[in-house]
Amino acid sequence: MTYLTRATAAAGALLAAAGLLAAGPARAAAGDTPTGNWLYLSVTKGDGRPGGPRGGLLLCDPPLGHARAAEACAELGAAGGDIDRIPARNVFCPMIFAPVTLQARGLWDGRSVDFRQTYTSRCVMEARTGAVLAFDD
Repeated sequence: MTYLTRATAAAGALLAAAGLLAAGPARAAAGDTPTGNWLYLSVTKGDGRPGGPRGGLLLCDPPLGHARAAEACAELGAAGGDIDRIPARNVFCPMIFAPVTLQARGLWDGRSVDFRQTYTSRCVMEARTGAVLAFDD
């Protein structure tokens, strides 16, 4: 490759990169954001740092997202959208330390929701969050 060809290729790559940076992030279309009450839920093993999360979108107008979406939306509605206020279920959980981190972001009754909590195990998380995390049922 000649010097002129290399310089032309480098200049083209630099201009392309500059064009991408100048364009900025793409804006979402008006219909891309869910309306009504909704939460994006994710569960990560450990303290939430490494590994990939597992989760999904829980929609409540109408209830969609997993098999127990209607029950999850009813529990969240009774708790004013506050996951911490969902009544804990009386469940026996083995004393096995396997932390999981729940993160919920979304919109409930017009208020922004940003919830993050690490539980000692998946069993404890499910006992304290009710049907909200029942994706596998």
